[in-house]
Amino acid sequence: MTSQCRRRLKPAGFLQTILGGTTLPGLNLTRAEARQRAELLTVTSYDVTLDLTKGASLFGSTTVVKFSAVEGSSSFIDAITETVHSVTLNGVELDPTEVADGGRIQLPDLAAENELKVVADAPYMNTGEGLHRFVDPVDNEVYLYTQFEVPDSRRMFAVFEQPDLKASFTFTVTAPSHWDLVSNSPTPLPEETTPGDDGGARSVWRFAPTPRISSYTTALIAGPYQAVRSKVSSSDGREIPLGVFARKSLMQYLDAENIFELTRQGFEFFEAEFGFPYPFEKYDQLFVPEFNAGAMENAGAVTILEGYVFRSKVAEAQVERRAITVLHELAHMWFGDLVTMRWWNDLWLNESFAEYMSHLAAVENTEFDHAWTTFASVEKSWAYRQDQLPTTHPIFAEIDDLQDVEVNFDGITYAKGASVLRQLVAWVGPEQFMAGVREYFRKHAWKNTELVDLMTELEAASGRDLEQWGKLWLETAGVNTLAPEIEVGADGTITSFAILQTAAEEQPVLRPHRLAVGFYELTADGKLERTFREELDVDGPRTEVPSLAGRARPDLILLNDDDLAYAKIRLDPSSLATATTHLKDFAASLPRTLVWGSAWDGARDGETPARGYVTLILANIASETDSSVILVQLRQLATTLTYYVAAEHKESTTIAAADRLWELASAVAPGSDAQLQFVKSFALLATSSSQLDTVQAVFEGTTVLDGLTVDQDLRWELLTSLVVGGRQGQESIDAELARDHTASGQNAAAQATAALPTAEAKADAWNKIVVTGEMSNANQSSAVAGFTRVLDTALLEPYAEKYFEAVPEIVANRTHALAQQIVVGLYPSQLTTQATVDRTDEFLAALPAESAALRRMMLENRDGVARALKARAADV
Repeated sequence: MTSQCRRRLKPAGFLQTILGGTTLPGLNLTRAEARQRAELLTVTSYDVTLDLTKGASLFGSTTVVKFSAVEGSSSFIDAITETVHSVTLNGVELDPTEVADGGRIQLPDLAAENELKVVADAPYMNTGEGLHRFVDPVDNEVYLYTQFEVPDSRRMFAVFEQPDLKASFTFTVTAPSHWDLVSNSPTPLPEETTPGDDGGARSVWRFAPTPRISSYTTALIAGPYQAVRSKVSSSDGREIPLGVFARKSLMQYLDAENIFELTRQGFEFFEAEFGFPYPFEKYDQLFVPEFNAGAMENAGAVTILEGYVFRSKVAEAQVERRAITVLHELAHMWFGDLVTMRWWNDLWLNESFAEYMSHLAAVENTEFDHAWTTFASVEKSWAYRQDQLPTTHPIFAEIDDLQDVEVNFDGITYAKGASVLRQLVAWVGPEQFMAGVREYFRKHAWKNTELVDLMTELEAASGRDLEQWGKLWLETAGVNTLAPEIEVGADGTITSFAILQTAAEEQPVLRPHRLAVGFYELTADGKLERTFREELDVDGPRTEVPSLAGRARPDLILLNDDDLAYAKIRLDPSSLATATTHLKDFAASLPRTLVWGSAWDGARDGETPARGYVTLILANIASETDSSVILVQLRQLATTLTYYVAAEHKESTTIAAADRLWELASAVAPGSDAQLQFVKSFALLATSSSQLDTVQAVFEGTTVLDGLTVDQDLRWELLTSLVVGGRQGQESIDAELARDHTASGQNAAAQATAALPTAEAKADAWNKIVVTGEMSNANQSSAVAGFTRVLDTALLEPYAEKYFEAVPEIVANRTHALAQQIVVGLYPSQLTTQATVDRTDEFLAALPAESAALRRMMLENRDGVARALKARAADV
């Protein structure tokens, strides 16, 4: 996210500025400051000139900003720099040592119309934030890209860093002549080619001005990226150029036609649903290295996680996830880029809307017509988990400053918001919802809005008063639980039916739900099929459903059928017995997934024994047809075995589960998606001597499963399993890295090296991650994962206290992305004891009030161990 960002001696303040601490005044912009600045200023344009030929550490950045202001007022512009060479305001030279502090530049005595010029040098980042620099180990080529959400465009140029000060941006860039440059505007032909200091040629690219957009959606991607090009016809008759980009060494794996097909399907669907043609001149999608997120909605120049270029066979679930990501970012071109939130408290709506629309588009207009199953399995399970943490918060959260935004990129912002948005669609009606959205785009194009602007249009289109609905759903936290209360006569006929709603003691709010009740019967061929569906409104602690009285009780009754509502569900005892025996027999994937989810909730909440959940998975997973569901269940299996199974049963249960997974891998269809997933899960869980023998045999090719290709990525997973089990060492890791000397290989090797089960290896990994901080974001993430992957948790015990001693300085001196990797990833959660909880409580008690982000992460860490202890007690 690649020059190494090490701790170096620099002028006072440099370390905090570059690494992201907030000791410098102004790095943590408050909402009050942003509101005041927006009242004073209207920004017209930025003219940004960048020199990318100054070396591996710094680049030149010159910004000319034109803006109007309240005459005589003072303000400031954001600029995270190493050196500010000059500041010129309305022709007057200001002393940089007096007005610039490395985070802000003060602007005194403004005129009604102003021109500001800032000349500075700024550092490349290797954290996935700002202007990230990466060197491809395959050919030593340099690749750059920007990541500006939330507050990081100020790392590349001087800017009024807040979403409601939109402007037009013009970029002029000097770079090596053999590079390709991409920005929000179409790429011009390079000009002014001259010799560079390194002996190579350099050229200048002058991009046309953008429309009025927010600074966080601007972008620059530079390097010898390779492209495949196409086009799509817009609804207004334009031919929109399309581009798909990747590094040279990855182009052989790039499935550009699949990306183009999805993009065209998204264009067709969104333009029709939104009633507004695509708002930009072109649409490029760039797969970039060491990216922290899945993708970013830069206007007309979307950056995407490079892991979505599949160089080996992957689970179909990952192919679907890529499709959802492509559609998600395309939806943002309207909701986020064309119409933008005024401040970050509406971030949830920005992300939730794109998440909802991406799944809807997938179901309605692509081959991924089971995307709502994936949504239930992936997104909602994430939302339910996040919403039961002690740090849960309302969807519409108060965002007082930039630190609040960073910690609110979570399952509430994305997954719960999208789930509740789906409930809102059911509440107002799909046609009415889209009618309101169309009017919203018509009225607010190229402007900034707040939640009330959208709700106003939805109320007008639907005739529903949404004020109370919004208060209950958007301004309160927590998830409700719905359970049926059924009375049945002697003849098997339902005599009464009610839906009971409860809430957690900490979040006691009950909410209105629009949902369906499904009746399922076992057919003659053994399938569970829906025979009846009733859709209704549920409100309060008890909702009578008299329409179900007089009906014969079916084999299974499913609340929230079709997954319209956001709530945990429980099955009545008779339905639970049917589900346990016949989970694999559901004819449709979505109801089966809802039952899977209910079983997971029970185990995770400590209501049912964890080993019962393990048994349920292993008895039914071979019959599961949805790849995403298999992926999620296998992940949850690993979590259950690591944390929720009682300690005295953990090893034997894990060995039995791994044995069963190998049986399943050997029995399913050769070459199938399930086979690949079962083998990977087996390698992850392999513990016993015989299991490691099997992993070794598959790795060496002496055991061959029909249809299984042991490609490079699978080789790394098998090798890491052997490393964790003590069967292979550093020599084997080095040999594999020589075979796969790529960025992916480097990351895999970093994980395997940190996973070596020796005290020396753990000490070396700890030093690199925590003490010297010498890794890029991607390498560090891999090393963290390897450090904590152990068969014997005694290897981690020496680092529990070191962790608590180290994290305050980590949070102070690293960017948020790098600090979060460490604070969450290295927390001693595998030391699942009351002592870990108690030490965390002691740490929290000593934290100063201003450490809000660290407090939140530690509370969530603590909750994981406390929940595991509860689940283990239920499993004894």
